[in-house]
Amino acid sequence: MFTPLAPGRAAPGLARIPLFAVARTLVERYEDDLYLVKGPAAWTAVAALLIGLAALPFLLPRLGMGYLLFIAVLASANVIVAVGLNLLVGYAGLISLGHAGFVAIGAYASGLLAARLEVPWPAAWLGAAAISAAFGFLVGLPALRLTGPYLTIATLGFGIAVYQVLTNWTELSGGRGGLSVPALGLGVGGMSAIQQLALVAITAAVALCWIAYNLARSHIGRALAAIRDSDIAAEVTGVSLTWYKTLAFAISAAYAGVAGAIIAQALRHLEPQAFTFLESITYFAMIVVGGLGTVTGGIIGALLLTLIPHYLSGIKQWLPIAYGAVIIAMMLFEPQGLYGRWLRIRRYFKAWPL
Repeated sequence: MFTPLAPGRAAPGLARIPLFAVARTLVERYEDDLYLVKGPAAWTAVAALLIGLAALPFLLPRLGMGYLLFIAVLASANVIVAVGLNLLVGYAGLISLGHAGFVAIGAYASGLLAARLEVPWPAAWLGAAAISAAFGFLVGLPALRLTGPYLTIATLGFGIAVYQVLTNWTELSGGRGGLSVPALGLGVGGMSAIQQLALVAITAAVALCWIAYNLARSHIGRALAAIRDSDIAAEVTGVSLTWYKTLAFAISAAYAGVAGAIIAQALRHLEPQAFTFLESITYFAMIVVGGLGTVTGGIIGALLLTLIPHYLSGIKQWLPIAYGAVIIAMMLFEPQGLYGRWLRIRRYFKAWPL
């Protein structure tokens, strides 16, 4: 039986919680709930993070750790791939095991545009994104009829086909002899080539992550989530499966194309062996470890699986087995990834008095 509280008395569970702490958690408008960054403390943290990332290409050489700039470039590229792949797998629920093919298309497209047509690097990168997006749209067409393991095999076949084409079409890609890519130049004196590339790569990663955050919170992100949960129910409510499934593949492939352009600039010499099936497994492991369906999860997974192999290079031959074991363990014990675990820890401490 419900007993009303006497005037001036609080509920027993709320007696220990300050009133300002309760009021601070209330959201009065939908617009407030959609804010990506809320409050002075959050904005200060974001500003500090951006300043730190911008200073990284200048700070590491002064600290005698200039060799880490190459790792920072690869980490930026992997973050872009993982965030784009998470939009496809985590948000839309469409599996892709051939994402290394999109990265390879972006790398070779930017390399060919810069080396043979002498296109400036910004236009070459945009061209790489557009060409990869076009291939993503074409690969997305089978997704209209294929689901589950059938779609997985189709994307896997695409990645293998791209590798075979790049290996055997020597007039286009140089085959196993490779393709040389000109260095990126910003026209800024006093900066080495790797410093300039690191600055551009980090900027591109930050910009594309910001776009992905906003995209996931827009009507496009909600439509992709609806397709992931139930494509039949989504179609009944007016979501076009044809448009959004192909759009998800195109956006994810465009992200991979930009990452491929960054990798091409970092390696300066492209070979098909750099875009094998193992790379696709690595990208998939990134989003599983970090957390499916979250942009932050893709960032965390990409950073971890870029840094860990660098420090465990002595056991590189065991990395495929390690990736498989990590994926199985995460699916069994932490299906929401490391970011999901962090969210649960944060919620626990926010509600700790209760």
